[in-house]
Amino acid sequence: MIAARGLMLAGAALIWAAAAQPDCLADDTAPVQPIPFSHKVHAGTMKLQCKMCHPNPDPGETMTIAKPATCMQCHSAIKPDSPAIQKLAQADKSGRPIPWVRVYEIPSFVSFSHRTHLEKGNTCQECHGPVAERDRLYREVDLSMGGCMECHRVKKAGLDCSFCHEPR
Repeated sequence: MIAARGLMLAGAALIWAAAAQPDCLADDTAPVQPIPFSHKVHAGTMKLQCKMCHPNPDPGETMTIAKPATCMQCHSAIKPDSPAIQKLAQADKSGRPIPWVRVYEIPSFVSFSHRTHLEKGNTCQECHGPVAERDRLYREVDLSMGGCMECHRVKKAGLDCSFCHEPR
């Protein structure tokens, strides 16, 4: 009976893990974004740091996406005639955010802090892959519970359930 319950829980966790992440596991299934954006150009060629476009406001759990005004600091002079940049400029002028399609998302029942991970020496690439080499982002790193636990094992970080989950 206990083994059957454990098997059911493991099966449910696998089903949840598959459903919790967007269906974009390879470059050809990368989500179509409302404005084309190349991390390869911005983070690769231009060597912009992740935090320039992805600020980490207090308390530090999430990395956000830059407002169009941040992009327009450069793009008011770089490629201003591009239709994509004109769309970006219109969003900036009207104060509307760009409705970017998420590639990674952490479930609400997981306690996760980007800031804590960065302060411990983790890099963006460890969880998000070599984004500086990608024109289009797709989910290429396993951020399921199993993937996170494997990283915690390797880095000798906490493995207790309450390390990442609120007690009920």
